[in-house]
Amino acid sequence: MLTLAADIEVLARFGRALADPIRCRILLALRQAPAYPADLADTLEVSRTRLSNHLACLRDCGLVVTVPDGRRTRYELADERLGHALDDLRTAVVAVEADRNCPDADRKGCC
Repeated sequence: MLTLAADIEVLARFGRALADPIRCRILLALRQAPAYPADLADTLEVSRTRLSNHLACLRDCGLVVTVPDGRRTRYELADERLGHALDDLRTAVVAVEADRNCPDADRKGCC
């Protein structure tokens, strides 16, 4: 059971980051390899301005970091364990979805 405020804050920040589909797509892309913002914007088919706002959120959440690369800035996951955590969450959600047994799931959109 989480009782430390710091643990709860970390999970809340992670949840906030995952609450938006574009940020999820960014994290999954960076799980594969570090990338430059312009390349991410093209790959994800979002405007550079919109991508920049999402990258700022992910930086503020502590999930991505910037790495200077000459005159450019590259983004990568702040810790390689985040990639493993994303994989674990993704497979856990798939497992839950496959075994969904809540009677109100379709009506209420839960579970």
